[in-house]
Amino acid sequence: MKFINLFRLVGSELAVDLGTANTVIFVTGKGVVVREPTVVARRKKSKELLAVGGEAKKMLGKNPEEIEVVKPLVDGVIADFDAATDMLKYYFRQLSQHGGIIPRLSGPKVLVGIPSGVTEVEKRAVQEAALSAGARQALLVEEPMAAAIGSGLSVEKADGQLVVDVGGGTTEIAVVSLAGIVINKSLRVAGSEMDEAIVKSTRLKHGLLLGEATAEEVKMAIGSAVPFPSEKSYVVRGRNLEKGLPKSLKLVSGEVREALAGVVREIVAAVAGTIEETPPELVADILKHGIVLSGGGAQLYGIDKVIAEETRMPVWMVDDPQDAVVRGLAKLLRNGKLLEQVKVTRGLR
Repeated sequence: MKFINLFRLVGSELAVDLGTANTVIFVTGKGVVVREPTVVARRKKSKELLAVGGEAKKMLGKNPEEIEVVKPLVDGVIADFDAATDMLKYYFRQLSQHGGIIPRLSGPKVLVGIPSGVTEVEKRAVQEAALSAGARQALLVEEPMAAAIGSGLSVEKADGQLVVDVGGGTTEIAVVSLAGIVINKSLRVAGSEMDEAIVKSTRLKHGLLLGEATAEEVKMAIGSAVPFPSEKSYVVRGRNLEKGLPKSLKLVSGEVREALAGVVREIVAAVAGTIEETPPELVADILKHGIVLSGGGAQLYGIDKVIAEETRMPVWMVDDPQDAVVRGLAKLLRNGKLLEQVKVTRGLR
């Protein structure tokens, strides 16, 4: 695991984008210090932690029986509380030991982004995981609001803004105005479902079983929502289902685009549905400003064009879309007044 810019400066406030695919941690005064896959490897019986992040992800599909490789979050919510706690505890401990980024004597104040559609129980699970990992205080902010703030939008104004944040486990769609979410949809369809669609398509069409990591590589290399200017290809290796032997195959961007089409359609339909439910005054604002696109999944080539064609509205992608949420959380750490307005408080301590 790589820790970035580890100098001798004490910082006690953290912004954590606890994503299904990746975990990003920002420390006040330091910037982003952790950017790692949300994966944990541990011994099955003793639950002893063996690896976290990138090192754990390398073990996916290669682990022996006595070792389990776990994804603590599924569809944006904690699926394995102990694994999520152990992962956060590991990161907090590393940050306290490397250059004194976190004081050793008191835990950090942590601000965590959560999907807008989670239940009170799921919200409490995130908060409890951060507190159990050593945080002295854990506050929650809904991801679409954090993404809006991280995108540079003036969320406090009486001016409607539509944010679409396509992450690893969820797609967050929200209309924000006056520091609140007017209408939102939390769709549990995003980057992970794109990977699954590629695995399924390759199995059905070619009788070839791909691993999850390989499918993600294919998506990033030749995945798209619209045709590329020129066809792309990518060679994959997997197991031939008929013979059970290794097999190589060249996939072309056209068939990958076809595999992803269903997921893209579902996301676009949810965006269009949100606009249909939005009050007319806010729709006028959205038409003026355009739809804001963020999240790692938003980097799929052409998805902005498909949304623009379907909604007949301009769409613009923020800079470094995968960091929009953590960037917004970091801004809230510096703006206590706005944090008081947007933090999730109901049913939480």
